Amino acid sequence: MTIDENTVPPSSTAPPSPGSDASVEFCGEWYTLDREKPFEIGREADLDIDDNQYLHRRFLQISNVDGMWWLSNVGSRLSATVSDSSRTMQAWLAPGARMPIVFGLTTVVFSAGPTSYEFTVHTTTPTFVDASPVPSSSGATTVGAVTFTASQKLLILALAEPMLKREGTGTSEIPSSQAAAERLGWALSRFNRKLDNVCDKLSRTGVDGLRGGVGALATNRRARLVEYAVLSRLVTKADLPLLDEPQADADDR
Repeated sequence: MTIDENTVPPSSTAPPSPGSDASVEFCGEWYTLDREKPFEIGREADLDIDDNQYLHRRFLQISNVDGMWWLSNVGSRLSATVSDSSRTMQAWLAPGARMPIVFGLTTVVFSAGPTSYEFTVHTTTPTFVDASPVPSSSGATTVGAVTFTASQKLLILALAEPMLKREGTGTSEIPSSQAAAERLGWALSRFNRKLDNVCDKLSRTGVDGLRGGVGALATNRRARLVEYAVLSRLVTKADLPLLDEPQADADDR
């Protein structure tokens, strides 16, 4: 099949010109969006993410409708996590759903199989301005009414380590439960028990995609936990040294 060069939005390693209305950045490549033509992201799309058999050929679509940019999930199985630059807003975009792109910088993270992907959408005329997060005076790790123990935070860190170490947008591999347990020096049974506890806590606060069930694979649950934890800043790159510190023997829950 011959592809006309005009059918694929031009990419560049440099940010678009100030006159550009919206653009996408992935792995250092920039794509200028066209108001008249939807921009698709997937395995065989305008933004050809990766040759990953778990990824839809057409997964996400960015289009301009009545002067507003929209992000749509046109896939049938995968979901995406969307956040503003301050990471105080987070949404889960399920198959068939769409949402307006209202911030100047929007981060989109999703997983296909064991691989996680991240790209950003930049707009010059945002509807809302990102709010700066208010630092907490407490050392406790909390999300809403949820408090995590030290070992639960270590579990999240072990799973999120590759994504936190990655610079900028791009791809990262989600560790298996066995690999993450070995990273912590834990037995797999201990790791799985604590993973259940963490997912149950977050599920009770309304975080989607963490409960088991028919078709809910273990890989999907770990991926969703990593996406949520990184974008909500439950764990950050500054926490990574905790993984190499001596651990107490107490098996807290």
